[in-house]
Amino acid sequence: MYLNILVPIALDNDDGRSAQAIAVAKELATDTARITLLHVVESVPSYAISYIPDDILAATRKGIASELARLAADIGAKAEIIDGHSGRSILDYAEEHGNDLIVIASHRPGMQTLLLGSTATHVVRHAKCSVHVLR
Repeated sequence: MYLNILVPIALDNDDGRSAQAIAVAKELATDTARITLLHVVESVPSYAISYIPDDILAATRKGIASELARLAADIGAKAEIIDGHSGRSILDYAEEHGNDLIVIASHRPGMQTLLLGSTATHVVRHAKCSVHVLR
């Protein structure tokens, strides 16, 4: 059983995988465990940022915060939104906050994943704590 669990949440097209990851985190948690739901907002490339109105970016972030807060409230977890590169940011967050487990959902591998890698693969390879990957 784990005491400090991090669950990275990707809200874009997750097909229920976030709910599965949260359920697994709850199963692996002790009675006094802390669970943190984390969403990483990737930077918009500089060549594209000028084409996106500021109010769209603000509304998107507000929507992410609202949904993450709802998911966290359902299980008594903490919700966090950070900016950065997903794989590296998840690892940095886990190390800084002393997480002893990361529960992360992964999509089914395809040719694109084999060539480019995925966030889950990066986390598994470089995490200093246990990682539970959902397929």
